[in-house]
Amino acid sequence: QVQLAESGGGLVQAGGSLRLSCAVSGRPFSSCSMGWFRQAPGKEREFVAAIASSGGSTWYADSVMGRFTISRDNAKNTVYLQMNSLKPEDTAVYYCAGRSGWFNLNTDEPRYWGQGTQVTVSS
Repeated sequence: QVQLAESGGGLVQAGGSLRLSCAVSGRPFSSCSMGWFRQAPGKEREFVAAIASSGGSTWYADSVMGRFTISRDNAKNTVYLQMNSLKPEDTAVYYCAGRSGWFNLNTDEPRYWGQGTQVTVSS
């Protein structure tokens, strides 16, 4: 039913920027809280950023605070992750996640997941 489709990943030099997009279909996007997670090979999936359905509340992992920005465009049914000052340790598969209602997806479990998009930061 609910589908999330990430895009925007790629290869970038350390210090560079990328913007990830996640298009949501299958239910009203404006009612969904959204988040970004990432997973490097051999490591567990970790929280990156989240935004509530209202758009007025955001949360970030300490490791990306000040460098990444999550935002949403309800008219486009899309959530974004602007990644600046990228570091090699940011290299991972990035996953979009969602849950209907007002939630902080750092502490509240997502219900829906995208397929992931690869981000590689060269040193």
